[in-house]
Amino acid sequence: MIKALFIATIILCCSGLVSPPFALALGLLFGFTVNHPYPDQLRLASKLLLQGAVVGLGFGMNLHDIIHTGKISFVYTFVGIAVSLLVGHLIGKALQVNAKSSYLISSGTAICGGSAIAAVAPIIEASDEQIAVSLGTVFVLNSVALLAFPPIGTALHLSQTQFGLWSALAIHDTSSVVGAAAKYGAVALAIATTVKLARALWIVPLSLFTAAFRKHKARIQWPWFILLFCVAAMLNTYLPAGAGVYTQLSRLGKLGLTATLFLIGSGVSRKTLRQVGVRPLLQGVLLWLMVASVSLFLILKNVVHL
Repeated sequence: MIKALFIATIILCCSGLVSPPFALALGLLFGFTVNHPYPDQLRLASKLLLQGAVVGLGFGMNLHDIIHTGKISFVYTFVGIAVSLLVGHLIGKALQVNAKSSYLISSGTAICGGSAIAAVAPIIEASDEQIAVSLGTVFVLNSVALLAFPPIGTALHLSQTQFGLWSALAIHDTSSVVGAAAKYGAVALAIATTVKLARALWIVPLSLFTAAFRKHKARIQWPWFILLFCVAAMLNTYLPAGAGVYTQLSRLGKLGLTATLFLIGSGVSRKTLRQVGVRPLLQGVLLWLMVASVSLFLILKNVVHL
């Protein structure tokens, strides 16, 4: 019965009849009310589906805009990541959070949530429990951000450009960034996706830095899906003859994103919250509030802009 309900809800989320925030809400309701029928497959499935959805969204982007936006946001991204890592370390130390869990939470907040955590965890030799705590913290805050950011943006009369930039700088996972921006508008979606993927590329230098600091010869996980996203945008830009196909692929990307958000929501359960504990969750909340509020203030003051 539960398996049938799970599969039926995924099909519903892929139908285009529900919005990304609603899909996340369905996932959270599922995760908190029943035992997940596929707990072991969940993380891999959501990761692969997200990457495929991002590539699909690339077929709706212009490569020139991606390059332009990436260049402008480079400095913001570098400064934001450095400050997030430093402040996260200080908060974690003050709250006496386990050093490895603290570093994973800070890395996930600084760059791109679960992807950064997955890349850094084997380098610092984090345990399964520490990884679960960090991912749980990020997943919980992602859920809050996806539901809270669009109303906040509307209340503050943020333009689509401002909202897209804010989402990319202040929300952890690519899936929640794209989900929140998609609800706000097409321009916000394009900007948020571009800036967030440019930010995700910093997984590589962060991994190299972490490995060098720990003198650990670890294999770096390269975010290949970002390259495929750029290839998709290149095809859309330079081969207009395939416009009809590109439109359908971009639509599939949006539907895949909605399904991804349901999967992510379904992975947040009472057990997840118990595993996270108070101190790591408090570290994640305080760091995230700092990042979100400071980036929003700078955007409103036009210090950070595109």
